This record gives sequence, structure tokens and C-alpha cells, in this order.
Amino acid sequence: MERRTFLKAVPPALLWPWGGNAHAALPPVRAVPEPHFPNRLYQFVWRNWDLVNLDRMAQVVKAQPSDLAQLGSEMGLPAKRPVSADTQRRIYITVIKQNWHVLPEAQIIQLLGWDAERFEFTLKEDDFLEHKLGLAKPACEELRYTAPSAQERTKAAAIHSSLSRALPGGVKSLGQPRFAFVEQLSALEAGPGWQVQVPQGRSALAAAARRFGQAGGRGKRIEVVLTEAGSAGSFTVEPTAEGARITAVTERAAIRGLYALRSQQQWPAGKTSTKEIWAPRFLYSYFALYGDPLMEGDAAGLPDGYLDRAADGGADGVWIQGVLNTLAPAHRFPEFGKGWETRIRNLNALVERAGRYGLNIYLYLNEPRAMPAEFFAKHPGLKGTQDKNVFAMCTSTQEVRDWLRESIGHVFQKAPGLGGILTITMSENHTNCFSHGGAWGDRDPKATGCPRCSQRTGADTIAEFIQTLRDGVREHSRTAEIMSYDWGWGTPMAKSLIPKLPKDTSVISISEWSQPVFRGGVKTEVGEYSMSVVGPGPRASRNWKLAKERGLGAIAKTQFNNTWEISAVPYIPVLPLVLDHCENLAQEGITGVMASWTCGGYPSSNLRASSAYAFEPRPSRDQILMHEATRLYGVEGAKEAVSAWTVFSEAFQSFPYGVAIYVLPVQHGPANPLRLQPTGLAPGMILFPYDAYKSWKGAYPAETVRDLMAKLAKHWGDGVAILEKIRLAGKEAALELAIARTCHTHFESTANQLEFYLLRDEAPGAAAEREKQIRARLIAIAERERVLALQQYAVVREESLIGYEASNHYYYTPIDLLEKVLNCEQVMAELRGGAPIGSTKEKA
Repeated sequence: MERRTFLKAVPPALLWPWGGNAHAALPPVRAVPEPHFPNRLYQFVWRNWDLVNLDRMAQVVKAQPSDLAQLGSEMGLPAKRPVSADTQRRIYITVIKQNWHVLPEAQIIQLLGWDAERFEFTLKEDDFLEHKLGLAKPACEELRYTAPSAQERTKAAAIHSSLSRALPGGVKSLGQPRFAFVEQLSALEAGPGWQVQVPQGRSALAAAARRFGQAGGRGKRIEVVLTEAGSAGSFTVEPTAEGARITAVTERAAIRGLYALRSQQQWPAGKTSTKEIWAPRFLYSYFALYGDPLMEGDAAGLPDGYLDRAADGGADGVWIQGVLNTLAPAHRFPEFGKGWETRIRNLNALVERAGRYGLNIYLYLNEPRAMPAEFFAKHPGLKGTQDKNVFAMCTSTQEVRDWLRESIGHVFQKAPGLGGILTITMSENHTNCFSHGGAWGDRDPKATGCPRCSQRTGADTIAEFIQTLRDGVREHSRTAEIMSYDWGWGTPMAKSLIPKLPKDTSVISISEWSQPVFRGGVKTEVGEYSMSVVGPGPRASRNWKLAKERGLGAIAKTQFNNTWEISAVPYIPVLPLVLDHCENLAQEGITGVMASWTCGGYPSSNLRASSAYAFEPRPSRDQILMHEATRLYGVEGAKEAVSAWTVFSEAFQSFPYGVAIYVLPVQHGPANPLRLQPTGLAPGMILFPYDAYKSWKGAYPAETVRDLMAKLAKHWGDGVAILEKIRLAGKEAALELAIARTCHTHFESTANQLEFYLLRDEAPGAAAEREKQIRARLIAIAERERVLALQQYAVVREESLIGYEASNHYYYTPIDLLEKVLNCEQVMAELRGGAPIGSTKEKA
């Protein structure tokens, strides 16, 4: 099940009615009880111990901070450490998730320190957060502090004892603070100490000169020369008596030359000319805040250290989300544009900062955003098709097109250095009148309900929309990239639409989409992103061919770092698969690469290696592999590292692609609790897998998913064993080992959970002897899950990158893995005590 399929499968009664507090009117669902805690108050303290400061927690439940500190101490939690203001603004999705089954909505808002308006905006605009949470809010009574009873304190003491048994000496610390990686990735690494001479009046080059010479400037002399001859992104490096000379047409290409020179393991012996063939090459920041980044300043996730690492890894740009009605004032629509001055000011600051590293900033626009009915009371002639309780601003009207053209023109007028835009016209958000009219299937979409668009084709209407945006951009920029992402375009629409697009634009197509897959005896095909299946697939090849025939750019949307196959790690160390994909793309003749969605922006060895294909001449595949292995593990460990990557790549091709990737618990691994009794809850997209294994399995029998995940875990473990024998050469190698171990525990845990629930559902009708066998096996699985949780706790407490993804924040934190230990012990105790197994019929 892919994202578009998930949305189609959601029951209509549960589709989120955006606007106001309408979701509160949805039928309530039951909060999942957690019997391993003495009561809900102890659960609240545990869940927020490392997320929210005590004073805020105490305000929410009307307690004294010392009261809550005492509860934490009784459970054996370490001393409460303060949560920084920066962490608080970055971790809000995790706070919401952790309290979704604990507090009513009003208390969650209070815990965040927000108001209801901000909460509703976040649920709607923060990458479909409402669907990730499962749409309906579990019913929770208001939580208030009351002094624990003697029985509750006894149970808290039992938790303390459990932690002491699990961890020698108890929980002394929860390890590295979450988001510690932000500081690490924000800091600039020392430059090579060159003396860099650049032409006067070139601010970006001057900044680069200071950075590359920041170690003292007594090293080699590098002369940068700008010339009018040559292509825009290409550069030449030639050695000189004192160092080297870099010649390029643009400042950005010259900066690229500096990075390329720095990355070489040996100083060039002769003149080399490098031709850029993939441009643009852009990605999403690994730790940007998604919802409204241009109101966040530095929290947009683009500090100097990250930009430097992204450029060093071969990127030439970074994308961020924008909402057009917040970026420009509009005399037609005075309700639009609130705060635009702040956003444009922050945008210009990001553009200027990124330019110092040879990077562009691209805006992702999903327009025009649908509006509630009250908006159209003032503008009745603009109302288009309805989706839930919002309506499209009909782009077949001249007034809406004028607003679009003028607003995007305003953005480029006020931010002239902006690199360009990419737009999705058929997404989860309702935008144009055809956006939810069936375009995701292989038929022409319809705009039933709009008196104008119902008489037109989707291809004509969307081509007109893209032309409108193009015209607004071109009023102020001749060079900005204008990219149309084909996500949601069915085959008939793409065939008709792409030839109608403006010739100075590009088409982005997900490379691996529609690639056939045959695993475990089941035939499926890639429905969106995959790294276990190498692209490109026939869908992308067809759309790129149409684009090139029209004279458009053909950009590959790829995931070279990670996918929803497992996004709880910054990257998946399957570099041979990444390079296989790059080899295929090189043969396809693409013109650029969008290297990540919200997951996949970490500046990794995968991205660095893939960037070699962006230029000619390029090293061979084997040379690229050895170069990266040597850089991470040194000459002594390089060969073994390539062997480990090869094992990981072979193992990963057992991933049962065709499962419901958005609800499979592979993101949570051993942090996902075991449920002896069915919860009866349908899974939320990504954030709440629950125990809904019948939803997880997707196109496969559940037993096949279990077997394939177990096979993957076993083979992956062979690669981990190879890495563990290599003497780690630095922080990057240590991180890769943590990543490899995390993948292993997540894959094995997913197999365990499937087996657990298959057995749980078999038990109620089983004969006595079989029930006894099932009970024994369930105990064994719970014990193994307890071990995996402790193993992963040891990994994640030392590495704040693990378990994090930009649009979901932390899937789990160290304390969640300790809770899984308690959960497993509770389940084992109930099983040993003869508790009924699976006595409630599963409804998920």
C-alpha cells in the first residue's frame, strides 16, 4: 500500500474534514491502555520525561514539578534534564504522538504551549500529520494529578526493579540528548587552509575563499578564474607551481570546483575538465521543520554546516515547502499574505547563505490551496470542486490565474536569487479542480462539481496552471528552474499533459515507480519510492521520453539515502544498489536529480557517491565504491566495507515490496508494543502501526511477509558481522555501524511482530495442546523483543540521528525502548499466568 493507495483506502467517514476543529466531531476511538504503568499519570510522566520540561508538565496536570519528579524517581528514571527551547520547537510531532492516547486535545495543546489555531494548522499542513495520527483522536479524560495509592507506588517500584535488572545499575542517563545532531551538522568543519584568490566583487566566491582558507591560509595557493567560455555548470582544474587554478563560467561552478578539489585523495597531476550533465541536483534538508519553515528562521534546517556538507556531497540545491497565500499580499484577497514580509526576509537570508556554498533554494508549491466555504461567500464565482469541506480555487477563472501569476511574480521580485520552484498538481492536498478527480488512476481525471472545469480536460487545465506559474516567474527571472512533479499523473493524463507544458520547464518523475517486483512468489510493482528495487521503471522512462521530445528537462526523483522501507536511519548502507540505479539513469539520459523527499536529506556517502554520475568524465562503479569505502574506513578496512555493503544490498532485495509500506512497523521496529489482546484500531499512516498486521501485509500473505522479513534480517546480520570486525576509523564509520545494527533490529522485530499476531489470532480456536505451544512461542517472541529493545536502546542512546525523520520527528526515543521492555515483561507475565490470548475479535 503506497501513499495514494492509503488515501483511497481510508473509509469516507474517517476522512478528515479540514477547517476549524471539525476533527473533534469524528467518532471517538478508545485509547489503548498500557497495563505496564501503575496508572495514566505515571504513563504521562514517563512518556514526556525527555520531551517536555517539568514546569510545563506540572501546569498541564495541575501539579507541582516536585510531585512529577517524585513519580519519575519512583519508576527509576534518571534525573530530569532540561529540554532546550530549540528542541521544544523541533520535537512537537513526537510530543503529539506520545500523548495522543494519554491526554485530551486541549491538554496536548497546553503541553506544547500553543493555541488551537496553530495546532489545527499543524495537523493540516505539516505533511499530512492528521492521517499519520490516525484521523480520529482517541477519547481521553482530562488528566489531573492525584497522589498515588500504596498499590500504585508498589507497581512503580516494580518498574524500578525491572529497569535495574535490565540495565546494570539502572537507568543512569538516557544518553545523548535528542537533536544533538543539529549542533553537529550545523558546525562548519575546518577548511583545508588554502590561500584562495578570487575575482573582486563576487560575494559568494569571497565567502568560499574564506571558508576554504579558514585553517590559516598558509597552504596551497588556489586561483579562481571566471570566464565566458564554456557551459554554466562545468569547470576546469589544472595544477600550478603553487597549487591549482580553477576556471569556470559561474560562481556556483567555481565553488563546485573547490569542493571537487578538496575531495580528491591525491592532488591532480594534470589538467582536468569536468562537464556537468545532471543539473539541478537537489534534496530536502535532513532536519528542516516542514510546516511553515520560512517563519522559523534557522529552524528551516539550513545552517552553514549542513549546507557545506550538502555541497561537499555533490548537491547544488535544497528545497523547502512554501504556501503561496502566505508569501505574497493580494489586493483581490486581503485575507492572504499575513506575515509575508517575515517569510520573504527569511527566504532571502537562506538564498544568500546557500549561495556561499554554490547551492540554490527551491520552493515546493502545492497550489492553489483549497479554501473553506466561508471564503467563497465573498468570492462565489471562484468556487471549484469540493473535497470534504473545502473547495478548489478554480484555476479556470482569470481572477485565480491572475492571483497565481502575480503572487509567484511577487516572490521572485522580492527574492531574485531564488533558484526555482517545483509543484505537485495531484497531491493529498486538494488544489486545482482535478486534483482529487481520479488522476491517481490510469484514467483521465474529472472535475465533477465545477461548472467550468467539468467542460475541460485535466491536461488542458493543469497545463494552463503551470503556464501561469511559469509566466509569473519569468517576469522576474530568466534562469529559475520551473519543475512539474508528475506525482499523481496517471498514464492518460501524462501522455496528454506533458506535450502541452512550457518548453523552458522540466518534468520530475519518480524513477522506480511501476518497476515490476517478484518476491516470495508474489508479483507487485513499485507504487512510489524504493531502494530495494532498482529503477528506473517504465512509468518514469515513458514520461521522460515525452518530456525530452517536447524539449523539456527530464529530472529523476530518487531516494539515494532511504525510503519508507526504513526511514528511521539517516541512510541505508546499500551503496551497490544506489550505484546500479545511477548506472541505469546515466543510460536513460536524464538531465537532473531530485535526490530526496522529506526523508533522505542526510549528507551521506550514498549521496556523495551518486553525485559522481552528475559529471563527465566519471570514475567506474568499482572506483566509486572503493573511494567511498577508503574515505570512511581507511585503506585497511575498505575492502571489507565494500563486502558488507554488497551483503546489505543482496539482503535488502528480500524486502517484501508490496506490503503496506506506510503502516508496516518497520519504522518503529522493537519500539512498537506487543498487544496480547487486539486493539481493534486501524493503523495511522507511519506513526501508529498498532497491531493491525492484516493491514500491514499489503499484497502478500502475512506468513510470506514474516518469512521474507526474517530472511532479510538473517542475511543483513551477516553484513553487520563484517562491519563489526573493521577497526572504526572515525565518526562516520561509527555512525554507519549504528545504522546497520538499527536496520537489523528493525527487520527482525517486524518479522517477530508478524509471527506474534499470526499466533495470537490462531490461539482462540486452537486445541489445548496447540494453545500450549502457541503460548510458549509467544513468550519466546516477547523475550526476544525485550532483548532487541535493549540492544536498540544501547544504539540509540549514543546516537541522536537514529529514529529520526524530518517530517515525522522521532519515531521513538531511548525511553520508548525501555517502555517496550516493560511491555514485554507485562505480556510474558500475563501469558505465564494463563491470561486469554486474542479473545477480542480483531477489527483492524
